[in-house]
Parts: sequence; C-alpha cells; structure tokens
Amino acid sequence: MKNKIAVLAGMAALALAFTTSAFAEDKVVTVTGEGKCGKCMLKQADKCQNVIEAKGEDGKTVTYWLAKNDVSDNFHENVCKEAKKVTATGTVKEEGGKKILTPTKIELAKD
Repeated sequence: MKNKIAVLAGMAALALAFTTSAFAEDKVVTVTGEGKCGKCMLKQADKCQNVIEAKGEDGKTVTYWLAKNDVSDNFHENVCKEAKKVTATGTVKEEGGKKILTPTKIELAKD
C-alpha cells in the first residue's frame, strides 16, 4: 500500500512539473526593437518573414522570428524593405535554436 501511495505521489509531482513548464512557455511578453524582413534584409530566410531584433537584459541583441499568422502577415509590408521600430506582444518559445514569437499584436513603436 505504501508503494502505491509513493508511486501516485511521484506521478502527481511529475504531472505538476510538466504543467508548470507548459505554462511558463505561454507567458505573454512585449518586445520592442527593430522590425525587419528575415529574407529581404537579413538574408537568413527563404521566404519573407518578420523579425524583431531587440536588446536583451544583458545588452546583447536578441532576434525574435515572428510566427506566420494573420497578425504577422498583415504587418509585413511595414518592415519588408525598411527597418522600423516596432512593438509586438505575444508568446515566445524556443524552436530549432531560434526564439519564435507568436504575435497577437504588432504596431509601429512610438518614439
């Protein structure tokens, strides 16, 4: 009986750990930086894709690749040929060594 309780407690702790890490990735962030096209300006993509280069907490440049969705696609013409200061809000996750920002809102930043 004690073994069953220990196993159930371990399973519950493991489930909590997975749940906590999943919620940690879904944190909403706001990023302000230079909006650019990953293809036309950075020459790092095969197709046009929004990118934001922002200063990290350590002062180094952090590149956020914006996930393709309606918000990102509808904003692209603003930054395809010319870098502009932008602010984007959404969730960030690491994928293939890149920070991917799934935007819910993008706008030209106010200076």
